[in-house]
Amino acid sequence: MKFYSTKNKSHPVTFREAVMNGIPDDGGLYMPQYVPRVSGAFLPSIASYEFQEIAYIVAQQYIDDIPDNNLQSIIQRAINFDAPLVQVTHNISILELFHGPTLAFKDFGARFLANIMAHYMQNENKELIILVATSGDTGSAVAHGFYDIEGIKVLLLYPSKKVSWIQEQQLTTMNRNIYAFEVQGTFDDCQQLVKRAFLDTELKKRFYLSSANSINIARLLPQSFYYFYAYAQLPDKSNTIIISVPSGNFGNLTAGLLAKNMGLPVDVFIAAVNKNDIFPVYLKTGKFVPKAAVKTLSNAMDVGNPSNFYRIVSLYENNIEHIRRVVHSESISDEQTKAGIREVYNKYNYIIDPHGAVAYVAMKNYSKMKKQEGVFILLETAHPAKFYDIVNETLKIEVQIPHGLSVVLNKRKESIEISSEFVQFKSYILDQFSK
Repeated sequence: MKFYSTKNKSHPVTFREAVMNGIPDDGGLYMPQYVPRVSGAFLPSIASYEFQEIAYIVAQQYIDDIPDNNLQSIIQRAINFDAPLVQVTHNISILELFHGPTLAFKDFGARFLANIMAHYMQNENKELIILVATSGDTGSAVAHGFYDIEGIKVLLLYPSKKVSWIQEQQLTTMNRNIYAFEVQGTFDDCQQLVKRAFLDTELKKRFYLSSANSINIARLLPQSFYYFYAYAQLPDKSNTIIISVPSGNFGNLTAGLLAKNMGLPVDVFIAAVNKNDIFPVYLKTGKFVPKAAVKTLSNAMDVGNPSNFYRIVSLYENNIEHIRRVVHSESISDEQTKAGIREVYNKYNYIIDPHGAVAYVAMKNYSKMKKQEGVFILLETAHPAKFYDIVNETLKIEVQIPHGLSVVLNKRKESIEISSEFVQFKSYILDQFSK
């Protein structure tokens, strides 16, 4: 399997090259040359497989430069926690993706990527620098996945005062090979700094740079694992399946669309966004117009120029009508988000975080508008305790904080404050990490 750039299909690379490069030199994003189909016998018997077995079968379709036994070991180390499908009504289920070490769905991709890179770096002599822009949960998941791996340094860039306090504690309380940069700007500014670093000739000459954002193909692919696992857990697989995905940088949705194109029988994806409504506007008008991100309660989705949009367009060969047939998108306000948190708690006795609430409200609106019957699955991407203040204020209850998270909250924050100007970020890298 080779991987091409969304800006130029004529120079495909191996999986290893795609992973270690992070992004192509032309500034595009890597995509598989084709989307492989799972075998005909797999889906009818999928309920008999364990999660790790499903992950291995899916990963094997894309990765042909890692021996099978090594790939199995990587998955066993990376995907060592569950993603249970919790049924709340006869036709609504919640896929809980927060059972990893940092209580967010990003643990799946970050841990998989860390183990893949550690495998590739075994015989390398020079140090690898991982650059990560985060709007909330990505950074802590990556930091935890790469923590204390020899020969790898991780630089986390997050927007100052635009992540929750709990998220910031998870980002800024690690040490050793983890460095947190507090950027005076938005997530889009952080992402732009990372992209410019990858394209900077001097930095590329001095360092081995790669990315652990969902722009890295090895972060993206493992997110497709849990879509198959959700299907495996459905008691009745004969109904129409609609999945509502909280969407910011659109890596999660892209992974779901890859799973669908591999043969997973999902009929519709709902791309649930907050006030950052670039994608629903695109589906309505046919015009993709990035804009400055707006701060919301669902901060991990505060993205005004989602990178993975270009992967979705490439996957469907720039055919917007095809995209419209499989994706519905809707923008949900903060007021609707709070109402969703209350409704899910009052109707189903389930505490949901703001991102899951966005997915819930968008799902409910879609069902009402389309009068669509079938099985609805919404993705709960973070533990509600990570948004302690918002959930407590909305529900007037005390959300229990898991022990692992409470330990982090008592640590001292350590961050490197920088502007959104690339020259300052570049100077720091050159000054601190040049040998």
